[in-house]
Amino acid sequence: MYQAAADRYDSQMPYRRCGRSGILLPEISLGFWHNFGDNDDLVEGRQIMRAAFDAGITHFDFANNYGPPYGSAERNCGQILKEDFSSYRDELIISTKAGHDMWPGPYGEWGSRKNLLASLDQSLARLQLDYVDIFYSHRPDPHTPLEETMGALATAVNSGRALYVGLSKYPLAMLKDAVEILTAMGVRTLIYQPPCSILRPWPIEEKILPWLHETGIGCIAFSPLQQGLLTDKYVDSIPPNSRAKGESSFLTEDMVRDSQPTLRDLKKIANSLGISLQHLALKWVNQQQGMTSTLIGARTVSQLEDSISSTQIPDLTEDTLDAINLVTQARANS
Repeated sequence: MYQAAADRYDSQMPYRRCGRSGILLPEISLGFWHNFGDNDDLVEGRQIMRAAFDAGITHFDFANNYGPPYGSAERNCGQILKEDFSSYRDELIISTKAGHDMWPGPYGEWGSRKNLLASLDQSLARLQLDYVDIFYSHRPDPHTPLEETMGALATAVNSGRALYVGLSKYPLAMLKDAVEILTAMGVRTLIYQPPCSILRPWPIEEKILPWLHETGIGCIAFSPLQQGLLTDKYVDSIPPNSRAKGESSFLTEDMVRDSQPTLRDLKKIANSLGISLQHLALKWVNQQQGMTSTLIGARTVSQLEDSISSTQIPDLTEDTLDAINLVTQARANS
């Protein structure tokens, strides 16, 4: 079913060291935010996971509430992991997160010790795993003391339920405090996960990437294609049956229309290089200083393979990066 390990790691997938740790991550990692819930085609989902692993994608990224419904991505993929990947567990980095809305009542979200550790136990049961490699605080909690949230992450590591901890979407000042607290508890922060794309360069704007690089913490970007917005299909139209035509609040028709002038300008840059808009967008994110990996989603194996092929594109030149910056700055100032 799969390539031999030696052949797989001789594939063209580049690996990068995650900060100053012993962990290497593939340049492209597979995220499970969409496409693996109960309403999705899990036959295709199984093929996507197999194809990703065979191509050298050794990192699968989950969260407790991925679906829909909540928990279904972990449950569905947990069965696939058990049936297809159990003998490859030591070749995989599997992460999950807690902090967003998950179950009813006062303990089903945010960053309390109660929520984080209960959620981790539920995730392990759904994934049918003894441990995850990385457990994230999925978002900062403005109401819970930071020491309590970080203490729960430390307990996850010290109890053997997670090997490493990560933080997601924390603003820089809170991120620094969280890392300091974890360090005092004897737990290193392996990785940080922010949204990042050509249209939304958040970790760059907040100067987080340079700080992560200096501190020795890895970074993995999510939504590098803005839920599919940064693809050729939205440059001039909104195709029927596309995500923007659905009920998603993450990508609406108004968002597409507002972005289309910028998409057309970016598409011209991509055309001048002989590549697609999505390849330009993925390469731009992966070329940011200190970026370890980029999370992509895929509805089909062909979409997955297209994203993976972006790793073989030569680095963007300074002239190209300057041209991209002019386009995005014009958008920000409009």
